[in-house]
Amino acid sequence: MTIENAVRDFSGRISPVREKKLVAVSGGRDSVALLHALHASGHHRLVVCHLNHCLRGRASAGDAAFVEKLAARLGLPVEIGSALVKREAAAGGVSLETAGRQARHRFLAECAARHRCRRVVLAHHADDQAETILFNLFRGSAGLRGMDGQTFHLVTGHRSPLEILRPMLQVTRQEVDRYMTLHRLRFREDATNAVAGASRNKLRLELLPAICTAMGRDVRPLLLRAQEIAAEEDRYMESMARPLSDGDTLNAAAIRKLPVALQRRVLHHWMRHRHTLPGIGFDEVESVRAMLVPDGPRAVNLSGNHFIRRRKGVLSAE
Repeated sequence: MTIENAVRDFSGRISPVREKKLVAVSGGRDSVALLHALHASGHHRLVVCHLNHCLRGRASAGDAAFVEKLAARLGLPVEIGSALVKREAAAGGVSLETAGRQARHRFLAECAARHRCRRVVLAHHADDQAETILFNLFRGSAGLRGMDGQTFHLVTGHRSPLEILRPMLQVTRQEVDRYMTLHRLRFREDATNAVAGASRNKLRLELLPAICTAMGRDVRPLLLRAQEIAAEEDRYMESMARPLSDGDTLNAAAIRKLPVALQRRVLHHWMRHRHTLPGIGFDEVESVRAMLVPDGPRAVNLSGNHFIRRRKGVLSAE
């Protein structure tokens, strides 16, 4: 799918051009292409939002300056924030990726409150989706899952959830490159994207190319198709799990009576979405599931200095 068609579909089904929305812009090619395509198609009530993660010194400051100038050229308001992500990761006992994601959510929630606009548009595309599917699969986080085109995320300290919109999930990186070349758009290159350090970079730079070579074809469309099939089944399971996991606490005996598949889904949803705990995968879910039996562990340690405790048959998150 072309970016133009993706934005046209987005405008018709999800968010009309006249509607105000926030756009997260890192300064990289994907977010620059998205911002340009939205603005070119008539979305003029945009607020450009950029968070400086303070990880790359002058380069990070240069990204922020670039986005500020880009917004000015388009005549759009801009929000520039900063976060000491490395320090936050160390303090919270989480990875840089997790700390960065948490900082971005906080920043976007603050922007949403200031501008009275809960809709946030992100530039994740089809290649990101394929990487996410593999990342979730190998981490064991609730099966063959990718990103949804429309999700809601409640940030700690804020009463209203962010509505996260991803209009480019059917757009390939090759299509993004075509669009950037066609419109002669400048962007900022993050040098860390070319280094196979972080887990996602390893997937992008090493694992996915190796799988494509081994199979003799581009497997990304196949991953997206498999995810689409799994997503329908996933939505059904989530519809069953959500009413059972929306409370602050869980009754261990009641959850224990459910089929194992639904037990796992309820616990995953409760920890990941109700309490927004980081790093929740299969092992974490199984550790907490062991607490459902009366003689099971009374507490489980999770990443980020979080705990799940059982008191008088009731699970609570701390």
